[in-house]
Amino acid sequence: MQRNTLPRAALALGLLAMFVHAPGLAQAQGQLSAEEAHTIGVEAVVYGLPLVVMDVTKRISTNVPGPRSDAHAPVNQFGNALKYPPASDHTVVRLNIDMLYSWTWLDLSKEPMVLSVPDTHGRYYMMPMLDAWTNVFASPGRRTTGNTAGHFAVTGPGWKGALPTGVKDIKEPTNTVWIIGRTQTNGPKDYAAVNALQKQYQLTPLSAFGKPYTPPPGIVNPAVDMKTAPADKVATIDAATFFTTLARLMAANPPPAADAPALARLATIGVIPGQDFDPGKLDPAVAKGIETSVQIALEQLQAAAKTTGKPVNGWNVPPMNVGEFGTDYGLRAVVALIGLGANLPADAIYPNAFVDGDGKPLSGAHRYVVHFDKGQTPPANAFWSMTMYDAQSFMVENPIHRYDIAGWMPLTYNQDGSLDVYVQKDAPGKDKEANWLPAAAGDFSITMRVYWPKPAMLDGSWTPPGVKRLEK
Repeated sequence: MQRNTLPRAALALGLLAMFVHAPGLAQAQGQLSAEEAHTIGVEAVVYGLPLVVMDVTKRISTNVPGPRSDAHAPVNQFGNALKYPPASDHTVVRLNIDMLYSWTWLDLSKEPMVLSVPDTHGRYYMMPMLDAWTNVFASPGRRTTGNTAGHFAVTGPGWKGALPTGVKDIKEPTNTVWIIGRTQTNGPKDYAAVNALQKQYQLTPLSAFGKPYTPPPGIVNPAVDMKTAPADKVATIDAATFFTTLARLMAANPPPAADAPALARLATIGVIPGQDFDPGKLDPAVAKGIETSVQIALEQLQAAAKTTGKPVNGWNVPPMNVGEFGTDYGLRAVVALIGLGANLPADAIYPNAFVDGDGKPLSGAHRYVVHFDKGQTPPANAFWSMTMYDAQSFMVENPIHRYDIAGWMPLTYNQDGSLDVYVQKDAPGKDKEANWLPAAAGDFSITMRVYWPKPAMLDGSWTPPGVKRLEK
C-alpha cells in the first residue's frame, strides 16, 4: 500500500505552512497579527496534543495504590485486564475483545527497567512500547522476538552502562514509556490460560534484576479526575494551561531534531521547551489570537479524522505510517485524539466500515453479508476478527452474547471454500448462526482487525471485500 500522509487533513489544518515557509519561522511576536497568532496557536496544539494527552492518560492510569484488573497500575508495574469488558461498558469507544491487555507506564529517569516475558508456547502476544510522543519505538512479541522467554532492558536517553548477560537493550528516546501489552484470547474459556501468562509479565529496576524485588505501593492523588476520558479532559482546558503544560512536558521529553522548524514556529507565540509560558508577557494581539486555539484545533482534528486513511470498498484502511509518524503531525494528533496507543501496521491493521460497498450508511434496518472467496480471508500470520459497534462506537448487546467474528472460531465455510459472514440484527437461521455477527438496531460500524498482517495486506494487494446489502 502506498504511504498515505493525509495531504487533505494537513491542508485543512494549515500544517504544511509550519514546515514549508521556513523563512518566516523566526518572526517576532510583535510582528504577528491576531490572525497569524491564531493560526500558529492551532498548529501548536496539533503538534503538542499527543504529548499532552499521553501525560493526562498516564496520570489517570497510574493513580492507584496497586495493580487493578482494569489494567491500571502504579508507575513501573503491570496492570492486567483479566477478562473482556462487558458490552455495557461505555468508558472507552471501540473496545477490543480479541486480546487481554497488560499495561504499564515506565519512568526511566532514575534507571532502566527490565521487562521479563515467559515462553507463551506459540500464543500470539505483543508488547508495543510508545514514547511520550506516541511513536512505537519497539514491539517485542511473537512477530519480532518469538515465543521464548526473554528479558529486555528499556533504557532511557543518555543512559550508559553494562547489562547482565542475556538481557537485550531497547533504547527509548524519552524517559516516559507506555507499554500496551496484548495477549491473544480466544473467548472467555481462554481466560485462565491467558491470566497465567499475564502473571509472568514482570518489571524490575535494573539495579534489582536477579534479586528478590517487591514493587512499592502507588501514591494516590485524590485531586486527579479518574472519570473523564483524557481527550475529553484536554478539550476543557484553556490555551494558557495547554501551552504551559506543553512547555513543561517538552523539557522532560525533548522533541527530536527533525522538529526544529516546528519548535521555531511555536517559539513565535512564546511556547518554548522548559520556559514558563506567560500570556501576560505576549503582545496583546498574539495573546488574543491564541485564546481559542485548543477548541479550534480539536474541531479541525475531528473533521480530519473522517478523511484519515484510504477508502477501499467502503472500508477505511489506516495509513501505513501509524505509530511511526515522523513529522506527520496531523496524523499523529488525529490518532492521539481518536485512537491513542495505535499499533504499528506490521503488528496490526484495523480497517473500519461505516458504509456498505456502495457507500450507503450501515443500518440495522437491513441485512448484509461479507463474502470472502476461498483463500481470501484477511491475510494474517496470527488471526483476524470483525467487531460490531453501534452509532456511539460501543459494543452491541445481543441474545447470543457475540460481539465479534474471529478466524479462530468454528465458522462454517461454503462447499467451495469461501466464507460468508452474516451481519444483521435478527438471527439468520440455525444453519447460518455460526457466522452471524449481530448488528445494532440503528446505524452501526464494523472494525476489522488483522494481527501480524501478511505482505499482501501491508502492500495493498489484498483488499477487504465490501459489506454487501442483501435484498429483503
